[in-house]
Amino acid sequence: MSILLKDLVKLYDGHAVVNRVSLEIADGEFFVLLGPSGSGKSTILRMIAGLSGVDEGSILLHGRDVTSIAPQLRGVGLVFQHYALFRHMTVAENVEFALRVRRVRASERRLRRDELLEQVGLAGFAARMPGQLSGGQQQRVALARALAHKPSVLLMDEPFGALDARIRIELRRTIRRIQRDLGVTTIFVTHDQEEAFELADRIGVMNLGRLLEAGSPNDLYLRPRTEFAATFLGTANLMVGVASAGEVRLGPIVFPASEGELAAGESRRVQVLFRPEDVLLRESEQEINAPVLGEAVVEERVFSGTLERLTLRLAPIPGVRSIAPPPPFGGEHIRVEAFRSQDLAVRHPLLAGGTTWVGVRRIHTLTHPGLSLLLAIDGSVESKAAANLGVQVARAAHARMTLLATAARDPQAELQRIKDAIGGGLASLESTVSPSPAPEALAAEMGGRPIDLVIVGLPAREPADHAQRLLQSTDAHLLLVPATPPRVGLPSRVLICAAAGEPGKETIRFAARLLRHLGAEATILTVLPPDHDDLAGNHAKRFLKAGVRTMTSLGVNSRSLLRLGSVFEEVTAEVAATNPDLLVVGAPVGARRERMHVGTIASNLLERGASRPLLIVRSGQAAFSR
Repeated sequence: MSILLKDLVKLYDGHAVVNRVSLEIADGEFFVLLGPSGSGKSTILRMIAGLSGVDEGSILLHGRDVTSIAPQLRGVGLVFQHYALFRHMTVAENVEFALRVRRVRASERRLRRDELLEQVGLAGFAARMPGQLSGGQQQRVALARALAHKPSVLLMDEPFGALDARIRIELRRTIRRIQRDLGVTTIFVTHDQEEAFELADRIGVMNLGRLLEAGSPNDLYLRPRTEFAATFLGTANLMVGVASAGEVRLGPIVFPASEGELAAGESRRVQVLFRPEDVLLRESEQEINAPVLGEAVVEERVFSGTLERLTLRLAPIPGVRSIAPPPPFGGEHIRVEAFRSQDLAVRHPLLAGGTTWVGVRRIHTLTHPGLSLLLAIDGSVESKAAANLGVQVARAAHARMTLLATAARDPQAELQRIKDAIGGGLASLESTVSPSPAPEALAAEMGGRPIDLVIVGLPAREPADHAQRLLQSTDAHLLLVPATPPRVGLPSRVLICAAAGEPGKETIRFAARLLRHLGAEATILTVLPPDHDDLAGNHAKRFLKAGVRTMTSLGVNSRSLLRLGSVFEEVTAEVAATNPDLLVVGAPVGARRERMHVGTIASNLLERGASRPLLIVRSGQAAFSR
C-alpha cells in the first residue's frame, strides 16, 4: 500500500474535525476525497503532508510511519487551490525550486524542468513570470513544481476551485493523463461530484469528519450504502419502503428484490433509491413495462444541453415517505426527479403543468438506519428517570441505542441494569464507559458515530447551564428528563413551541419523526407579539397549517394554536392548561464551530423548574437518519 491511515483524529477546540478515519490506498491509485465544505477532507490532506499535526492515529507512506516526520522528509508533492507560486520567480525557477533545495545539479534540474513543462503543456514558458500567466497556466506550473522531485505521493487540495468550467475540464484531463503516465499515487480533494467521477479510480465520501464509505465511482453511484452518499453523489430519488424475500414494496407498488437479499419470512424497512435516468415517462400507464408510481404533474422543466431535467409531482403513495427530493414543509405530495434525452423529449414533449405517467426501471435498496439514540447514565435519580423513558422510546422506535455510563460508582452494574430492562426490540445495542462527566464524555463518544438524539437526566441545580454544556458537546438533539416526570409511560400529549420560520420547521420535522413512533398527539404553539402586523399574522397561520400537514403526513395527530403576548407567559399558560407529558422547543444553532445556545424559552423553562421532559431540537442541524 502507498498510503495507510489508521484511526486518524484531529481536534479543534475539543471538536473532532477528523473522526477515526482509516483508509488504504494502493500503489498508483488515483483516490478522490469527496465531501461538502467542513467535512474534514482538506484537514486529512494536510495531516498526510505534515502541515497539520495528528492528535490520534498514524500515517504510513509506502510502509514508513511518517506521523511525526517533518513535511520535507515525507516525499510528497502538494498542489493547493490558489497556486502558491513564488511571484518573484520565473516559471523555470518555480519548477526547479524543490530540486534546488535538494542540491540537485543544474543540468539535471533543467532536464527535469523541461520534461515537466512539456508534460503540462507549457513548453516555451520557462522564462515567464507567474503574473504573465492565466489561472489555468499557473495551476499547471504548480503541478509541475509538485512533481519535480519525483514524490511518491501527490496531494491535490481542490486545485481547480478558482478556475472556470472550460479550464477545469482541460486540467482534469491533463492531470489524469500525467498521473497515469507517472504512476504516482494521488489523493485529490474536491466537493465537485462530476470532478470526482471523471478522475477517480476510487472515491471516499466524507461528512462531519467521518469517512462514510469508499468505492469505485460506478459502485458508489449505483449501489451506495449510506443515505448521505446516495443523495450527495448526483441527484437521487429516495423513499422509505419495505423489503421482504423476493420483493421490495413502496406502499402498494412492488419491485423485484435482489436474489437472496432476505431470507424467507423476513422483512425490514429499507430506503429505496432510483436515479433520475431510471425514471420512465409515458403518455399512458400501459406503455410502461416496469412498476408504475402513478400519474404526475410536471412542476418544472429545464433544458441542460444533452438532457432534459424534469421535476414531477405525484399524489401521496399510501404508507410511503419521501426523503429526497425533500418534501416541501406542509406538502402532502411526492416529488420525483427525472432526466430524459433530447430525442425522447422531442418525441414525447412535456410542458410545466402537463401530466405524464411515471415508472421506474431499476432500484437499489439501502438498509434504513432508523433513529439512533444515546442514553447517558450516571446512577443519579435523574439518570434513572432518563433511563426509564429512554428505554421505552428506544423500544417503541425500534431504534439503535448506545448506552454511555459516565462517572458512575459502579458503571458496569448500571449498564447491566439498563440492558436487562431493554431486553429485545432494538435494532442494535452498544455500551461504553467513561470516567468523565456527561458533557466531556458525550464530546468524546459523539466523535465515533452519528447520533440523532441524546437522552440524559436533568439535574435540579443549574439546569440551564448543564443543558448549554451538553448542547456544545454534541451534534445531536437533546432530551432532558427530570427526576420526577409527570408520566410513567411514553408521552401521550406533546406541546411543540415553534416560531414561524425555518428553525421552527426543523423543530416540527424532528418532533414528527420521533412522535410517529410513540403514538402521541401534538399541539403546535406559535406566539406573536400583540402589535404584530397582518403580514406576520398571515405568515404564522400558513406556518401552523403546514406544520399540521407535516405531522399528519407522518401519522401524528396534531392541532395548532396561535397566541398573542409574551412567548414565555403563553407557553407556561398552555402547559398549565393542558399538562403535556413532553415539551419541545428549538435551540438557535449557528455554524458547527460557533457557540450553541439553549435559547431563551428553554432557559426560562429550565430555570423555573422543569417538571416534565424537555426536547431541545437544534435548528439547522442536518439529520443523520430519516
